[in-house]
Amino acid sequence: YWGPEFDDAALQEALHASRAELERQDCTIQRVDDEDELCRWTAEQLAAGHIVGWFQGRMEWGARALGSRSILADPRRPDMREIINTKIKFREKFRPFAPAVLEEAVHAYFVGAVPDPFMIQVYPVRPDKRAVIPAVTHVDGSGRLQTVNRQANPRYWKLLKAFAALTGIPVLLNTSFNENEPIVHRPAEALDCFLRTRMDVLVLGHYLVQKR
Repeated sequence: YWGPEFDDAALQEALHASRAELERQDCTIQRVDDEDELCRWTAEQLAAGHIVGWFQGRMEWGARALGSRSILADPRRPDMREIINTKIKFREKFRPFAPAVLEEAVHAYFVGAVPDPFMIQVYPVRPDKRAVIPAVTHVDGSGRLQTVNRQANPRYWKLLKAFAALTGIPVLLNTSFNENEPIVHRPAEALDCFLRTRMDVLVLGHYLVQKR
């Protein structure tokens, strides 16, 4: 991770600067300081089929979104790849989206996988799990996975745990937080991407922004 971790004042400033467009799109904004409640609420949105922009802490360094500047979705829905491509990404349909999985559950979902927090390796999805997480299973039955552990990214880990508690699935679809530009870095860039696409929810630090 690199660059600044934007403090609460910077997040509030970005929200204030986007206030007119947030109001025009009838967005609700709430602040949730309790991290467990924030992750539980976000997991509920994901389980309901909403697409979530997740902006937390310092930005990832490199080509992958690793849970600080990510767009997240429910991997159980076979149509979720098409939904994200239609609403946000507008990219080639054959390109897969990546699974983020709790490190302690990786062997239950992937064959021969080892901890891989940087989303570098591709592993076969276990045959009995391919229909369980179709949105992150490539046409050849593989997934370029990211393992998430509590020490490296505790809030992201808590979100995956909360989603698993709701659905029984310790996996999320994870793609980079952008449309057709570099991955967002600053809060203003996250808000701009959220407002100009058909993303449903933005979790900006402790702020929950939702389109009605």
